[in-house]
Amino acid sequence: MRHLYGYRRKYLWPIFDVKEQPMKEYTIEIKWGVIFAIMGLAWMFIERSVGLHDDLIAHHATYTNLIAIPAIAIYVFALLEKRRVYYQGKMTYWQGFKTGLLITLVVTILTPLTQWITLSIITPQYFENVIAYAVENGKMTQQEANAYFNLKSYMIQSLLGAPIMGIVTSGIVAAFTVKK
Repeated sequence: MRHLYGYRRKYLWPIFDVKEQPMKEYTIEIKWGVIFAIMGLAWMFIERSVGLHDDLIAHHATYTNLIAIPAIAIYVFALLEKRRVYYQGKMTYWQGFKTGLLITLVVTILTPLTQWITLSIITPQYFENVIAYAVENGKMTQQEANAYFNLKSYMIQSLLGAPIMGIVTSGIVAAFTVKK
């Protein structure tokens, strides 16, 4: 057993020994990034449940922006926890901003998975519905709607949008969570 423990310590410690993991200082950011992703999935489920992905799709573009409220709240809670737990109650702007950027990195990494879950499992009929709505209301031609409303396009948009919105949110929230 001692030999096995020595082997584990020497070769596998980054995987098994939590106390010595270099990523331990980032557990708060990872946790809140995962919470953000789960919140996004729950939000999409609620949108679909209330009809914003089918019957009320005309209102989707307006009401989907309300996701900013829980999104900002998650960043606030994350930075406050980081300040309290990791920085012993004090945090500079740059420490808060760095924390927000790391959360944004986690969210961005999870974005393709959450987009796939949303559009393949939670609301697989979304593209069909939004394309029909856009064409019927003269907002786009069939070809434009097909080119814009598809999984590849949404993956690209979300991979670009997540870091941009995360950086902006991190900058703003960090300014309000500074404590010296």
